[in-house]
Amino acid sequence: MTKREEASGETPTVRDAPEVRRAQDLCVRLLSVRARSRTELRQALARKEVEEEVAELVLGRLDRAGLIDDEAFAHEWVASRHNHRGLSKRALADELRRKGVDSSVAAEAVAAVDEDSELERARDLVRRKLSSVARFDDTTKLRRLVGVLARKGYPEGMAVRVVREELSRDGAPGLPDDDF
Repeated sequence: MTKREEASGETPTVRDAPEVRRAQDLCVRLLSVRARSRTELRQALARKEVEEEVAELVLGRLDRAGLIDDEAFAHEWVASRHNHRGLSKRALADELRRKGVDSSVAAEAVAAVDEDSELERARDLVRRKLSSVARFDDTTKLRRLVGVLARKGYPEGMAVRVVREELSRDGAPGLPDDDF
């Protein structure tokens, strides 16, 4: 047995077993598309009916090799989803929780999105949608645009304020009262 095998606790037969290679190939294939959390990889292995012992062995290897890093994954995920999809901090935290990222790691990653950035993304989303609601009355515009932001996870108060600001910039003459 080599020193590497002793250190990892793997025997040559376990290391070379077809089910281990199959599990490792699956994980590497998934990681080649995008970064994944440890939980995501564990779930993918479970869907392929990989034994728990084999899954832990493979995940341990990938972890030691530096291919699984939930903290780096969370930061990358937040930056990507906030910039490209316009998701709010709340929606990003929810997604990370569903992906099995520890709540403290998720909170740290989401904290990288400051309020100014969140407001600017909300404004961008509203501006992009203004032309699609141009034919509607002001109340309908307000309702639909606030709905767009709500689906992205923005708080109601922020959504209404941003939509009102953008509609007034766009020249909407008679915005409904704050009783919306």
